[in-house]
Order: sequence, then C-alpha cells, then structure tokens
Amino acid sequence: MKGLRTFSALIAASLVASVTSVAYADGAPAADETIALPGLSQPSDILIDRWGVPHIYAANDSDAFFVQGFNAARDRLFQIDLWRRRGLGQLAEVFGPAYIEQDKSTRMFLYRGDMTTEWKRYGPDAKPAATRFAAGVNAYIAWLAVHPDRMPYEFRKIGYWPAKWSADDVVRIRSHGLTRNLTSEVARARVACKSSLDADSVRFGLQLPWKPAMPAGLDPCFPDDVLKVFSLATQSVRVTKESLKSADASTTMIAATDNPEEVTEGSNNWVIAPSKSATGRAIMPNDPHRAYAAPSLRYIQQISTPTLDIIGGGEPSAPGISIGHNGSIAYGLTIFNIDQEDLYVYELNPSNSREYRYKGKWEPMRVVRETINVRDAAPVTADLLFTRHGPVIYTEESKHRAFAVRSAWLSPGMLPYFDSMRYMRAKNYAQFNAALATWGAPTVNQVYADKDGNIGWVPSGLAPIRPNWDGLMPVSGDGRYEWTGFWPRAAMPSTYNPAQGYFTTSNEMNLPADYPYRERKLGFEWTNGSRHQRIDEVLKSLPKVSIEDSERLQNDDVSIPARRLVALLAPLDSDDQDTRAALTLLKGWDAHMGADSAQAALEEVWLSRHLGRAFKSAVLPKNAASAFGAPDTAVMLDSLEHPEARFGADAQSKRDAVLLSSLHDAYAEMVRLQGNDASRWKWGELQTNLNAHPLADAVDADMRAKLNVGPIGKGGSAYTPNQSTYRASDFRETNGPSFRVVVDVGNWDDSRAVNLPGESGDPDNPHYRDLAQMWLKGQYFPLLYSSVAVEAATEKRVHLVPAAP
Repeated sequence: MKGLRTFSALIAASLVASVTSVAYADGAPAADETIALPGLSQPSDILIDRWGVPHIYAANDSDAFFVQGFNAARDRLFQIDLWRRRGLGQLAEVFGPAYIEQDKSTRMFLYRGDMTTEWKRYGPDAKPAATRFAAGVNAYIAWLAVHPDRMPYEFRKIGYWPAKWSADDVVRIRSHGLTRNLTSEVARARVACKSSLDADSVRFGLQLPWKPAMPAGLDPCFPDDVLKVFSLATQSVRVTKESLKSADASTTMIAATDNPEEVTEGSNNWVIAPSKSATGRAIMPNDPHRAYAAPSLRYIQQISTPTLDIIGGGEPSAPGISIGHNGSIAYGLTIFNIDQEDLYVYELNPSNSREYRYKGKWEPMRVVRETINVRDAAPVTADLLFTRHGPVIYTEESKHRAFAVRSAWLSPGMLPYFDSMRYMRAKNYAQFNAALATWGAPTVNQVYADKDGNIGWVPSGLAPIRPNWDGLMPVSGDGRYEWTGFWPRAAMPSTYNPAQGYFTTSNEMNLPADYPYRERKLGFEWTNGSRHQRIDEVLKSLPKVSIEDSERLQNDDVSIPARRLVALLAPLDSDDQDTRAALTLLKGWDAHMGADSAQAALEEVWLSRHLGRAFKSAVLPKNAASAFGAPDTAVMLDSLEHPEARFGADAQSKRDAVLLSSLHDAYAEMVRLQGNDASRWKWGELQTNLNAHPLADAVDADMRAKLNVGPIGKGGSAYTPNQSTYRASDFRETNGPSFRVVVDVGNWDDSRAVNLPGESGDPDNPHYRDLAQMWLKGQYFPLLYSSVAVEAATEKRVHLVPAAP
C-alpha cells in the first residue's frame, strides 16, 4: 500500500518529538485547555476528576454524543481504532501480512443485512447518537492533524494514521461480543467421536436435567481446526515484533484456539430493597468479569444534558452507558446463558464444492468478494462464502462437507450492549422492562433499582426457537433443523420487588422452578453456581446490607469448591509423609483464597493441575478422558461427594484413592514451585494479574513495562465472588472484575466505583494505572454525580467551543 507507506513517512517526519506525551509532565495533570471544534453547536465541557473520570456537560443530547466520541478519542484513541480495525477486518492494512487471515475471518462475521432495519431495532435515538459519536471521533482525528505532537504513542510506533469513523461502523461490528455455545457444541462432538455423549456429562454438566441426543446422520468426528476461523474472528489483537516483520500471509502470529475451557467469562450483580438496606434506599452493585487488558475494556464516564444525565461504565467504542444510573433508576447486568449459536454441517456437491444440499436440491453458496489492503504488500482478494444460515468457516474436501455458523448476533439490532440506548432514558420499571423487549446481545441478567425503592430482575436476549432439537450438538444444514423465530420477551422469566428484599445473579442456572425449560430450551450450559451460592449466603446472613457490605462482598475470596474439598479430606489420613503434610495444612482451613494463603496455593494447584486429571482417569475410559481438558468442577465435586454414581464397585475407596494420590502430587509440585517450607507458600506468588497492552510484545523491555500494568500477585479463584480465572499452565489471570460499581440509589454521590488499571488509554497519563492498587486492595473512589461534587473534585477542564465558520 504505497499511499499508506508515504503517509506513514510523513507522520514519522512530523512526529520527531519524544514518545512521551506533552500533555503531562512529571506526572502532573495538564493545564485546562479550550478547543474550537467544527460540528459543535454550543459550548460544552469535559470535567476530568481526580480519578480520571470524564464528566461531559453539553447543552443538548446531540452535542453530548459528539463530545462523548471526541472524548473517547482524546483518551482511548488507539484502543477504539484497534477495535474498529479488528471488527472490520482492516488489521493487515496497518500491521502487515501476518494479519490477513484474521481480517478474512472477521469480515465473515460483520453484519451484512439491511441498515434501515438495523437502525430501527435500536430505537429512534440510536442512529443520531451513533452518527454524532462517530463525528466526534473524527473531530479529534482532524484536531490531531493540526496538533501532531499529541498523536498517541502507538500510532507513532507503528507509523500510521487513525481511520475516520462512520455510524454504520459502530453497529456492523459484532465479533467482539460474548458468544454462546458454539465451542461447546464442537467439544461435545469431539467427546462423542472418541467415546460417547454420556461421557461428555463429565466435561460439562447440563442444567436442568437434560440428556443430549446425537442428531440423525451426524458424523461427529470433525477436523481439529474446524473452529479456527471462528476463533480468529472473535479473539483480540496481539502485535509482536515477529508479526510486524512477517511477509508470510499464511502465518497468523496469534494462534487461534477453539478450546472452550481456556476462558470463563462471568459477572456478579445484586439489588437490595430498602427493607433490607442499611441506607433505607435501594443499592445496586455490579462487577462484570471480562478479559484483563490495558487499557481497561470498560470506561467510566458521565454524560449530562438538560434532558439526559447518565453515569457509569460502558465500552469506549460506542455511545451511551450500559451499567450505571440516570438519576432515577440504576441498572446492571451479568451473562444469562441463552444459547444463540449453532454449527451447521452440509453435504457438498462432489462436482461443485460451492453447492450444498438443502431440502433435496443443490443450493449455491453466496460468494462475497472482498479486497484486503496489506501494508508493504499487494492487496489480497478474498472470497467469503455464506450459506442461508451464515458464514462458511471450514470446508472438509475429503468428506465433501462444509461447516457454517448460525448466530443470533448476526441478526438486526445485535450490536453488543447498544440497546442500552433504549433503557438509559427509562424512569421506572415499566419503561425499563419495555425497553428491554428488543435487547439482543449479549444475553444478560438485567437488574434494576429505582429511587422509589423498587427492585427487579429482567433477563434479556434474543433466544432462538428450535422446534425439534436442543442446540447442544452440531446439526445438518439440509433443512431439517431450522429456527422458527425468537422467543418474545414475555417468554422470559422476571421478578419485581421479591419478598426476600434482594435479588442476585452470577451467571448461574436461575430459571424458576416452574419455568417450562423443556419447551423453550433457552440453554442448558450455565456457569458454576459457586459465586452465586456464596453471595446469596452472605446477603441472607445480613439483617441489613450496607454500601460497605457490598464492597466487601464484591471482593470476597471464599471458594465454595475449596470448602467442599476440605470437607472431603477431613476424615482421611495417609502413611505417606507428603500426603499427611498436605492433609494437615488443609485441615480446618476456612477456604479463603487470600494472596498470602499457603492453603489456597496448594488447593488451586491440586484442583487445576492434578485432581481433575485423576478424576477423569478414574471414571472415564481412556479415550473419553483424552477427548477434553478439565472436567466440570461441579460435576466432579458432586461425584466425589456421592461416589457411587460414577466410581462403580467399592466406590468410596476408589474416590479416596483419587483424592489422596492427586493431593500427594499437588504437594510435591508446590515443593518444587515454592520450596520445602509450606508456611512460606503464597497463592499470590503463583497467581498474577497482568493487564497487557496489545503492543507490549512489539516493544523493548522498558517500554513494555510502561505499557503493561503488572504482573501483581492476586488472590481469589474462578469460584470466588472476587472472580479470578487463570490459565492452569502458568496461573496468569485471564479475566475477572476489572470494573466494579456500587450504586447508592437516590444518594447518587455516595456511589462507588473502580476501574482496572485506570481510566486513560495514554501510558504517559497518571490515570493509565493509578487505580490498580485501589482495585487490588478492594478500594473504591466516589462516583460523583452532582455538578457541585464534580466541580469540587475536578483536576482538569477541557472547554469545547464551536469553531468559527
């Protein structure tokens, strides 16, 4: 791309200043500034408080969303530019040939339907807001052309100019959303291929009681890389020195993976009614659990106009705020596990691999030809193939079959979180509930609280109607398995002002006992219920729940699985010295997963590296045990507590042997990892939190330390309310609660929040990492809302005025 190379050279020539931003010196905030902007109708202000939170004040909503876009670019430009490029499949244009395959993959999952229908799904406010938001981003990019010394470091490092946005860009990108079930379908097929569907119940325990069936005629033995394209399309971007140098278009520098056990997304939220609240008002805490990164996925901000005053967390790449409050109601969300995806398997025409059998006839695939621009290389032409169900992700020539993905999130109105544009103006429960009638993705437990003391739960999401199958296995694309629409909002459960005075969700199976789940088949794969169980037992035990109680509960590190394992070990003994030492260490332990805990270190090494493998070997045939990684922890614990169900004859002795032998191996590994003195073992010296920047592996060590935040030792586990999911290979945290908020409903200035590692996306800004230690210690800052409180805490003001014509 000659034009890009020439433009990059101009950038490099103009940006001879130091890579250190001129906006800050010696860690002190920059001075207030006034900026004249074409496109702004009236003066507006961005007040940045001492914790880095921007509070946007505008004379009207149109200007407010324009300023929100401008501010997102001002503070997070590289992050949102990378989001846009990844989502549109334009990485190779600036990073080179190593990203061609990721671009091809991502383009297959763009929304390609009618844009008029798309915009109508979000309501009348959506397109005007997105249009103004995109215009605001572009206004900042235009301002940078006049002030090149303010260009973010990442663009200078790579040598390219940020792209201009359009409103359609905002909503066409779907591949960054949380997906549902596809990887598990393939994992289940693999187990069935090597063993049986019954064996898969150890990999993933279904809820409520349900037995999956093999679809008629399905060959479940799939290619190992059948989900490579899907994984490339939905994974994040990592830039390395090698990827930037690579001239091989067939090399993808970040290996795609379709292992569903690597990351477990989750979240917690609850709402407290005045009758249960220490404040006498409702309380709404939420801590969504997502992948850790620098900058943070979430961005806390306030948008204030005469007709709209919202504050909370959203994603910096889209207008609005999805978690927070508007001065009348508070709202928060966690994942509600509706199954929105299916893998279709097609018989191909042996004489034409671009035709597939559908209802007895050969039907041609739709071919979309696209040009991918490539930095320092010629453009590449890609033929993207689609069936009537969705993008074709794999063609298996040897068996004359192809695989395509049908996903609800490719339907109109499915931009993740963007339907918050409807409910952020709601003033009461009826309006909030009505606003969620069209919510599409991700599928969520919405909780609600208002200043009049009402609380509620409204699970929401586009739920496919599968009339003749359950969605748990891939199915034929020959016309026998078709969605017949989507369940309406009225088919979902909900609750309003529950008698117990609170309601909490943590991705657990929370369908009511009388819900017709067999008929509606919303989904059968729910997250482990341990976090919910712990939160519920704490809330139930408190006569009144305070703001501080909610803060402590968000940071709670008690593991229900660890508690159950300690109970299983209590009656056991051993003649082996290491095993007896391990039993002694864990006896009477309270299951607190503190960073300084020796017991937590041993228990997690045991659980994640030894117990699961030993359990699989004991209860499954070898071929089944080798078909998947870690077993479902809930299934394993249930089986250990009731061994007769899976261990066969002499079940208790076999169970005890599994416990003791695997515990012995875990203790021996801890000796290798942290020495012979168990009193010096620490979980936080194994488990670490790292918020990695996408360019961290493309720079030298000094700059890497500046871009990354961490590693820092961390407590908790995947099953504690303070969730800490980690890679078993090296105990590096993969995801957890980077953003926490506790809303004091009605006394808004007493609300609390924290955002890891900080609010800014500029590594030279003090607010890039200043919240990391607060987050680690379970501390919060006040989420100020009133103009008086915001003014008092303001450290910098950006005054925006309309540019002279």
